[in-house]
Amino acid sequence: MDKIKYRNELKYLCSEQQLCLLEMRIRHLCSPDPHAGEDGRYTVRSLYFDDYWNSCYYDNENGIGKREKFRLRIYDGNITPITLECKQKLYGKNHKLSHQISHEQCEDILKERFQVPEETDQVLHKFFLAYRTKLYRPKVIVEYERTPYIYPTGNVRITLDRNITASSHVRDFLTSRLMARPVMPAGIQLLEVKYDELLPNYIYDALQLDSLQLTQYSKYYMARKFTAHFSI
Repeated sequence: MDKIKYRNELKYLCSEQQLCLLEMRIRHLCSPDPHAGEDGRYTVRSLYFDDYWNSCYYDNENGIGKREKFRLRIYDGNITPITLECKQKLYGKNHKLSHQISHEQCEDILKERFQVPEETDQVLHKFFLAYRTKLYRPKVIVEYERTPYIYPTGNVRITLDRNITASSHVRDFLTSRLMARPVMPAGIQLLEVKYDELLPNYIYDALQLDSLQLTQYSKYYMARKFTAHFSI
């Protein structure tokens, strides 16, 4: 079995002014992600799952170093492709497994009638096992606008995430319009930096601002906190 390759992930909470300044710096060093639209952005919508005991939520709150969570993801409101992802975290580093599922499979998951998958995909079977044994179910939707940049050396990916919102209307995951509300103070956005073993010095230097500080921010955790229907 191949050894899991984890990526480094740095997160910074920023004002809109700081984010604009950082983007002016990195756009001269990095390339726009080719998957982004003409304006350099796309909308990300993720449906997160948790088990009967809300373990993912509490593991995050308690700072557990080794954890994982499942989510479904679509882009720009398009219902194809739909991606099932398993995000694994190990003491600040991350690894992501993903598999495209059909619209029918997604509907079955939303309606809690997901059956043994015919495919032999690792992620799908891993999710099915958690679905059946730990009662993983949809908990919250997170949606935001993302401006992504990439740099080949170190497999660097820098994303500027704006207007982060959350919704507890999980059955509406595939609808065109979603009732959601902001989970961040007005004007506060998120910068994420992902890379393999190496982050080039000139990119690291470009991302430095005196008032910028690392954070352990989790979109899932904050979304659950703002939409929770369980005792915290």
